[in-house]
Amino acid sequence: MRPLEAIKVLDLTRVVAGPYCTMILGDMGADVIKVEHPKDGDDSRGFAPPYQGDQAAYYLSVNRNKRSLTLDLKSPKGQDILWQLIEGSDVLVENFRPGVMARLGFGYDDVARRNKGIVYCSISGFGQTGPQRDRPGYDVIVQAESGIMDLTGPADGAPHKVGTSIADLVTGQTAVNGILAALLVKNTTGQGQFIDISMLEATSALLTFNASIYFATGEAPKRRGNGHATIVPYEAFETSDKAWINLGVANDSLWKRFCTLVGRDDLQNDPRFALAPDRVANRDVLVPIVAALMRSRPRDTWIRELEAAGIPAAAIRTVAEVCESDVLRARDMITEMPHATAGPVKGIKSPLHMSGSPLDRYVAPPILGEHSGEILRERCGLGDEEIAQLRKESVI
Repeated sequence: MRPLEAIKVLDLTRVVAGPYCTMILGDMGADVIKVEHPKDGDDSRGFAPPYQGDQAAYYLSVNRNKRSLTLDLKSPKGQDILWQLIEGSDVLVENFRPGVMARLGFGYDDVARRNKGIVYCSISGFGQTGPQRDRPGYDVIVQAESGIMDLTGPADGAPHKVGTSIADLVTGQTAVNGILAALLVKNTTGQGQFIDISMLEATSALLTFNASIYFATGEAPKRRGNGHATIVPYEAFETSDKAWINLGVANDSLWKRFCTLVGRDDLQNDPRFALAPDRVANRDVLVPIVAALMRSRPRDTWIRELEAAGIPAAAIRTVAEVCESDVLRARDMITEMPHATAGPVKGIKSPLHMSGSPLDRYVAPPILGEHSGEILRERCGLGDEEIAQLRKESVI
């Protein structure tokens, strides 16, 4: 039995942060009903090309282990159905602009009056309160506002965004943490609660030691490209075959091993590089020396030799290399899910390996409205004629 088998989740989210949150809950076994507009559904269904079959690859990436119900939330009949679903749900997740759910009559106070035990999670760009509550919360906007982009990119170049949607994804994970904590409280008190998740705050929390450096010194850290603020050499280096590796010489013992491996005891004995603070102070001299050394051998040779010497190192792999890696396959981390129109859909499984509650069920993301009839029969007690009438009226 998966951990959340008994939990019913109502998913009123779209794009990435919210759907990623609810997908994680679905992976854990929750029954996730994805509520979408009857015409176009989740915005990410249109984030293409590429497609797999007739489905956008983007949409497929964050919507497995869910059922899709199309519903016009502005119609009276659609609102009646939503209320029935709310009354039988444990969790509601939404990521409309702040205030939209309240204007529709489904704000937390309204919902809690009819289901006091519901855990109601609202995800937004900048929080439900505050001077920027009405700003849209797109990943690229939040990466900029959170300081992440100011730290990312070459020291002498433009700021860069992180290659994946880091603001969306860490927000989804943060929302999962809050929901699970609230469910634990509910087990004790029987009372649900409201969870306010801000993309800006979830992403700003990733600053960790960079924020601590600022609070300690009053000076903001600067972009260092692949370099580290307080450890040298601890960054990416090109190899003789034009590939790249990350080298992690994180302490004095590792530095001695590295100098021995490359046959440069003179570096180990040089007072400019002897201790970690010295290497940081003289990074502009040391890094070019290490870079020249690393260009002497191909990537895979370096990886073998560094690992044999006990020095942390890693190949900077392409996405293709990762998806096809022996490590992920040996750990059974690739799932293949049959889909009615897209064919076999592959994805990387949940990274949670639980001995007593294995996450062993992966169902392909749903077609728009694929489960509408099934859900309305099961959760609302409607018959075929009633469901057909709702379709005719474009309620579903």
